[in-house]
Amino acid sequence: MSKSLIQFIIEEQRHIPGATGDFTGLLSDIVSACKQIAHDVNKGALIGVLGSAGSENVQGETQKKLDIITNEVFIKANEWGGHLAAMASEEMDDILPIPAKYPKGKYLICFDPLDGSSNIDVNISVGTIFSILRAPEGVENPTAADFMQPGTKQVCAGYALYGPATMIVLTSGHGVNGFTLDRDVGDFFLTHPKMTIPADTAEFAINMSNQRYWEKPVQRYVEECVKGKDGGREKNFNMRWVASMVAEVHRILTRGGIFMYPFDTKDPAKAGKLRLMYEANPMSFIVEQAGGASSTGRERIMDIQPSGLHQRVPVILGSKNEVERVVGYHKNA
Repeated sequence: MSKSLIQFIIEEQRHIPGATGDFTGLLSDIVSACKQIAHDVNKGALIGVLGSAGSENVQGETQKKLDIITNEVFIKANEWGGHLAAMASEEMDDILPIPAKYPKGKYLICFDPLDGSSNIDVNISVGTIFSILRAPEGVENPTAADFMQPGTKQVCAGYALYGPATMIVLTSGHGVNGFTLDRDVGDFFLTHPKMTIPADTAEFAINMSNQRYWEKPVQRYVEECVKGKDGGREKNFNMRWVASMVAEVHRILTRGGIFMYPFDTKDPAKAGKLRLMYEANPMSFIVEQAGGASSTGRERIMDIQPSGLHQRVPVILGSKNEVERVVGYHKNA
């Protein structure tokens, strides 16, 4: 039997001088949350959790029943363990301090409890994304300002994928590893060690319905991909679009590709579609650790100094050579 996720983390921790086991405890709580969410997602209509909740989140997006349920599951699994000082979620307006009745820890967590939830009613893969930061030294009661750390400060990032198999993929800055849930045992086991993204690809993923709103560099790049060999590229491309970031990134980690949610003029007030703190940063950390690249088109995503919990950014990530080509087109423009 391969290593369990917790065994893997404990063995990694032994190489870190002065490690206390705090981080392992936090990951154990996250794993518990993901198992519960996998169960709820898997049951779906059987337990009446599909459909709209009739409410909106802070971004003005309609919440699904499962958005609210999974947010609560993630909070309950992580608030009591003594590893966190505060949490931030896509589904909450402000940060959530750890209740006074529980001990406080040295970490902060940003999470999207159910990424791609618009797909849940049609039974397409969804996931959970999380990003772990250190609370600033000496801060007892963190505020939103304490979360405003660039992606380069992340201690760990990961996602759970609720697909045909349930997986957790994570990095703590030493490569990317994937773990699959064995439901009979109730544990995640290492199945995808040292995941890497090939530098070249023949697949791109983008929402083509927004094509008329894109900036010129993205228009140019996608047009070349669509034309393939007939348009000056050395190969023909395939297009994929799942509308679930976890599913898109997982495909890229497994076989390469480029994923784009670029800036567009559809709603010029929004700098992008995806949220920096709990989508773009964690996924960028994972992609870079797997040998890929991640950019807004103008700058490396992980270098951005956040200005708000729910800040949006353009995202272009995946196989390095293709990302660099799109970035080059932005520079030339």
